Amino acid sequence: MEERAFQFQLDLKSGLPVYRQLMDQVLVGMAAGGLNPGDQLPTVRQLAVDLSINPNTVVRAYKELEIRGFLTTQQGTGTFITMQKVQKDEARHHERLTRMVSEFVARVSAEGYTVHEIMGRLSELIPESGPKGGGR
Repeated sequence: MEERAFQFQLDLKSGLPVYRQLMDQVLVGMAAGGLNPGDQLPTVRQLAVDLSINPNTVVRAYKELEIRGFLTTQQGTGTFITMQKVQKDEARHHERLTRMVSEFVARVSAEGYTVHEIMGRLSELIPESGPKGGGR
């Protein structure tokens, strides 16, 4: 029986730090069921080689996730997903949305678009039949 390993992918043009991309992928993998309690993640060295990144970047992502209780590292054995489930609470949702919107605004502003142009285009793209109330 062949076991499919969780695949990490980076978007170096996203503006999001690489360690955050790694963290987000682990969290999304946990929420979606692609990573389950007890699953072993690649070693720091292996993931760094696979993604052509500095091993310290992987260490930072793994350490942040361990501090938050999502991973556990066993010396000589590896890094594993813990039993803790990823909760999609409102505060985390809001924080993530704010970060994504901020990154979007920074990117389009860097390209020279004005707030007026951005808002005009967004209002064209967002369907009026979307969720009522929009706020939380």
